[in-house]
Amino acid sequence: MTERHGNPSGEDSLIARYFKPLATDPGAFGLDDDAAALRADGEDIVVTTDAIVEGVHFLPDDPPDTLARKALRVNLSDIAAKGAVPAGFVLTLALRRAEEAWLQPFARALGEDAADYNCPLLGGDTVSTPGPLMISITAFGRLPRGKMVHRAGAKAGDRVFVTGTIGDAALGLDVLRGGPVAAALTDDAAGRDFLAARYRVPQPRNALAKTVRAHASAAMDVSDGLAGDLAKLCAASGVAAVINVPSIPLSAAAAALVARKAIGIETLVAGGDDYELLCAVPSDHVDAFLREARQAKVAVTAIGGLIAGSSPPSFLDGQGRELALKRLSYSHF
Repeated sequence: MTERHGNPSGEDSLIARYFKPLATDPGAFGLDDDAAALRADGEDIVVTTDAIVEGVHFLPDDPPDTLARKALRVNLSDIAAKGAVPAGFVLTLALRRAEEAWLQPFARALGEDAADYNCPLLGGDTVSTPGPLMISITAFGRLPRGKMVHRAGAKAGDRVFVTGTIGDAALGLDVLRGGPVAAALTDDAAGRDFLAARYRVPQPRNALAKTVRAHASAAMDVSDGLAGDLAKLCAASGVAAVINVPSIPLSAAAAALVARKAIGIETLVAGGDDYELLCAVPSDHVDAFLREARQAKVAVTAIGGLIAGSSPPSFLDGQGRELALKRLSYSHF
């Protein structure tokens, strides 16, 4: 995403109009160079990348401002899970055509989120494509040397915490597709709108990043489903988990659907796009973790604990019976 001088091309004009105003970091050089410079200042730089693709991660008629926010925020969620603070991002945008009616709200929302999360645009690329719209962001975060929180590191005896509520995004996608959840919420416009918003615009928990760094033994964000992502964390750490299903935090809309038996718990714990944080916290850090989460105004809930072993996570109902889950998470392949 480099602006060239002389006779500007259509791409140059697009970059200058919509994206140069977002390149506020001095290391972006106003998008006038072939690369950016990100100063480390004795810290480690965390790097993560995610792409969102039309028809896979969003629907063709999703508003462009929500696409901008989702593309950046799914990366910010990874940064938060590693205990880092945002440092900047690069953007690759593959468009079928350049239309002001789409680009203007996209760039405006992207700029707003870049400012709100202190994560400026550093550069990138814009290309044309005959295929689906694709937005790819690589984000960078900073943290003290050697302090990144990994998936590995959790120990038997640690408590398992999640932020926010689980399963809303999967329900929101069903609402937008006009599926069974939409039918079950025919008379609940507020519930439909809430769930659709949870799918379209994630809420990354960057306010909790320093708390995760200080107190979590392992962490990751929940992007492919709580059950599957917990299994990944356990496998990386060499432990097993026992989860109390009634403790899993649900939104009012999701809880009502479960109570009516319109959906089962598997829909919620195996659905993707939550972008909440999943943390293992040693017992002697739990009080401080909870206190700092309250100070950061991020809801956290203990949903179970880690035990010795290598079996998949167990999900127990209110009577202590293990639930058989046919599916653990969303998978692209």
